[in-house]
Amino acid sequence: MPKSATGYAGPLGISYGRLVPDNGSVLEMTREMFEELVAEALDRIPPELTRLMDNVAVFVEDEPPADDPELLGVYEGTPLTERGEWYAGVLPDRITIFRGPTLRMCESQEDVVAETEITVVHEIAHHFGIDDARLHALGYG
Repeated sequence: MPKSATGYAGPLGISYGRLVPDNGSVLEMTREMFEELVAEALDRIPPELTRLMDNVAVFVEDEPPADDPELLGVYEGTPLTERGEWYAGVLPDRITIFRGPTLRMCESQEDVVAETEITVVHEIAHHFGIDDARLHALGYG
């Protein structure tokens, strides 16, 4: 992946952030830039899987709930494997990816790109009914 003067640059040359020494070397990245990383991670999901996704929306939030400040992402809903005849007329499942903890845990823009992709795949896997133990075994912990 190319780099720009301010950090990681995506395929279109968009700069995705830089280290800011004044804030304890936490990466700085706008919400829009982070949303673009999430969109790129979603675009890398194979089409044969995205066609199977049903009634799910993906959101980006700055921070997770106060009781779990290191949470990178969360899936809320009914996995495809648990849906039955009763599943109709319900609100979409919700996948939320959290920007703040991701930027605080990563040391480089490349780390943010990789961690964002892992988190997106992890949460989509929950939509398909794959539990945390299996995801950890597959390297998506």
